[in-house]
Amino acid sequence: MNYFDHEKLDVYRVAIQLNVLIDKVVEQLPRGRSYLADQLQRAGASIPLNIAEGAGEYAGNEKIRFYRMAKRSATECAAIFDLCEELQLIEEKHYVQCRELLLRIVSMLVKMAQGPYQIQSGTGTHTGTGTKLATP
Repeated sequence: MNYFDHEKLDVYRVAIQLNVLIDKVVEQLPRGRSYLADQLQRAGASIPLNIAEGAGEYAGNEKIRFYRMAKRSATECAAIFDLCEELQLIEEKHYVQCRELLLRIVSMLVKMAQGPYQIQSGTGTHTGTGTKLATP
């Protein structure tokens, strides 16, 4: 079977796992908290979508831009989970699972956005992929 570049990335697969868990959390949020559910679903979906866009990009600076956007969405999710936890809207086990996945995602995205791109000053030339590959 052939795979898209983003499907080979461990960070992409973990982001998909996170979104499955987000759906479980959203189902348990009480009425009147739809604003949190909507924001969490949007930020959560943004993570794998930006990873996929970055993986499909050839220019190193554009890859970095998409991976940084994915990281920002991941940290936004973390803040929403903190809020839900503080308001006692989320089960402790889901809170812990989500944080663990988000910490993994952010760690991988930071590495992907920072290295091993070698930017030649003024030329816009980039080498390397900066991606951690998983076996499909």
